[in-house]
Amino acid sequence: MHPKSTYKPIPFIKGKHLETIIPGVLRKQKKITPVKKEIKTPDGDFLELDWYKNGSTTLVILSHGLEGSSDKAYIKGMAKIFLDNEIDALAWNYRGCGSKMNDQPKLYHSGATYDLKTVVEHALEQSYEKIILIGFSLGGNITLKYVGENGTNIPKQVIASIAFSTPVDLDAGCTQISEPGNWMYSKRFILKLKKKLRLKNKQFPDIFKLNGLDEINDIRTFDDIYTGPIHGYTGADDYYSRCSSIRFLKSITIPTLLVNAKNDPFLPEECYPDELAAQNPNITFEAPAHGGHIGFMAINRQGYYWSEKRAFEFATEVLRSH
Repeated sequence: MHPKSTYKPIPFIKGKHLETIIPGVLRKQKKITPVKKEIKTPDGDFLELDWYKNGSTTLVILSHGLEGSSDKAYIKGMAKIFLDNEIDALAWNYRGCGSKMNDQPKLYHSGATYDLKTVVEHALEQSYEKIILIGFSLGGNITLKYVGENGTNIPKQVIASIAFSTPVDLDAGCTQISEPGNWMYSKRFILKLKKKLRLKNKQFPDIFKLNGLDEINDIRTFDDIYTGPIHGYTGADDYYSRCSSIRFLKSITIPTLLVNAKNDPFLPEECYPDELAAQNPNITFEAPAHGGHIGFMAINRQGYYWSEKRAFEFATEVLRSH
């Protein structure tokens, strides 16, 4: 049995595709404006950050999904609930996902915890006393992997992590998103990834070869030919195996919330790790029947989605214990 959840769907917006698409298409979040900042990475690249500051000594770091950015409504919505409650927020863009293409051949991928490490270290330089990591989808995998691979060596200021709609098993998740019923999502991701690769080809024509790119129609093939080898893996299988956060759940040593809706069209059964979560008292795993992929819509005066209220509730519980 999956743990119980308090999420209740909006009665007239039900179904895995409606609950996924409507929040992504219709939600607008214009009530907060970030301060833009660019920081350098150890390998000579840069990361673009959106800061929402109000003088707090506590910070939430937000990691977006595949081909997302800090401008996504789900990122701004999460930033807003913490900002409204006098907690700072930092939303970072992965390499090539901000306002301009990054400088190095390396882009981003589901296991790129080295860049999250750079962001965390930069935040620590700003004298934050408490940091909470929140990730969505691919960003959830990066977040959980970072927390798990650091184990007891995680910076003491990082006190909690939260992940929504996370494909903790990348191999199974890739197979799921390539199912015929998910063609609209898969096609959209592939088109955006191909566009990005063509831009990288202009920067590094000897590294990013375009032969056969037009014939690639699924994410696994793209990862096998490009994502894996570009980032030091032998191919898709090696990349998925080494970067799946499910391998690192047992090593998580800080309070962690993982929420994966049972009707998430992107997630197969392998991405609902009941047994692994039950073996680690630091992990709270919830699998509501509804919510879609990064959906969890709600109607209230403040405009908060359920995921935002749940994240803030969990964060508040952890903060009370520190």
